[in-house]
This record gives sequence, C-alpha cells and structure tokens, in this order.
Amino acid sequence: MTERPGARLARRPLHFFLLLDCSGSMASRGKMTALNTAVREVLPHLAETSYGNPHAEVSVRVVAFSTGAHWHVEAPTHPDELVWRDLEAGGYTDLGAAIDLLGTALTVPPMEDRALPPAVVLVSDGMPTDDFESAMARLLTLPWGARAVRMAVAIGQDADYGTLAAFIADPALEPVTASNPEQLLMALRWATVHVARAASSLAPAAPPPVHVTAWSADSGEETVW
Repeated sequence: MTERPGARLARRPLHFFLLLDCSGSMASRGKMTALNTAVREVLPHLAETSYGNPHAEVSVRVVAFSTGAHWHVEAPTHPDELVWRDLEAGGYTDLGAAIDLLGTALTVPPMEDRALPPAVVLVSDGMPTDDFESAMARLLTLPWGARAVRMAVAIGQDADYGTLAAFIADPALEPVTASNPEQLLMALRWATVHVARAASSLAPAAPPPVHVTAWSADSGEETVW
C-alpha cells in the first residue's frame, strides 16, 4: 500500500504481543499444529489492520511458554514481514514466567513514550503451573502493563477459564473458547483484530464468533478438544 507523504511519521507504534502455550498437553489431538496454522493465517489480517489504520504502525512479538518462557519472536516485526517458525509442544504451563517476560518489554525503554497502549493475546489450553497471580500483580504495577489491552483464547474444555478471565481483567470481556481447529482460527483472528483496534482507539471489532458451549459425542466434529 502506498502511503501519503509524511503519513508514516505521524503513525504511533502499536506493539502487539502473542503469549502462546506450548506445554505438553498442546501436543494432543493436533492442538499445536492447529495453533501454528492459526497464527500463520491470522498475520495477514493483522497486517490489514495496520495498513488500514492511519494512526498506528503495528509490530508483532511472540512469547512461547512451557517449562519457563522465551521469546519466539523478540524483535518488533511488521506482520507482513514475519516468517512464522512452528512451535513445538512439551513441558509445563509456566504462564507466570511468560507474563514476567512480557513485562520486560513494557518499560520505557524499550517502549516508546509516544506508543499506543500495547495489545496482548494469550492462548492456552490448561492451568498455570507456576505463580500466575504474583506475575499478574507485577505486570499491573507497570504503567504500560496496566494500560495494555488484553484478550485470551481458551483451547478446549480443560483450559483454566478463570485464569484467562483474570488475565483480561475486564468484566466487560470474556475469553473466547475454541473446541476445534476451525474455531481456533476464528477465535484468534477475532481476538487479534479486536485488541489491535481497541488499543488504537478504533471502533471495537464485532462480537466474538466463538462462545463457550458444551460438546457432546453427537456433535459430528471430527476433532474436538
């Protein structure tokens, strides 16, 4: 897309973070494969959100967590330029470590003074195996941590819905739930666009396409988590 002269200079940084669960339970029933596919397919939609916003320049970073946490994509990268490397599953669910690692990126520097509130999407299929509550409290003491727009995607019926709701920390929002690969793609697409638009003060996205529903063996789905 060709931008008008000076438009890029006027745009403010919008840092978008994915926190992705890579614990051992993600290896079952194709969940890790589905998550890799969903991220790869969501990136173009996030790029469209960036190009369509005259006020924000979106960059992406990714934290992977299992036993501990690490940067899977550490440098802020435009979604059009991010070549996705598949994550692998194994280990525990150290969500607290992921939140502490996120916090290291939400200080000035490396955050810019003129940045928009950061946008964060957490995806998980289980319950934290470390001290999530203390890590969350530390995050909220950071000015950029408190201002971050947060959303969460619950994979399957074993996801700790209460923890994901506590991560969002907004009574008006609930985690979206995915029970199969198609729902995961829909949920992640909605969540990423929602937080990016909300952080840049655009109109909110449409209501979430995925709701928490009970599943039975008669549902007809080939893959259900």
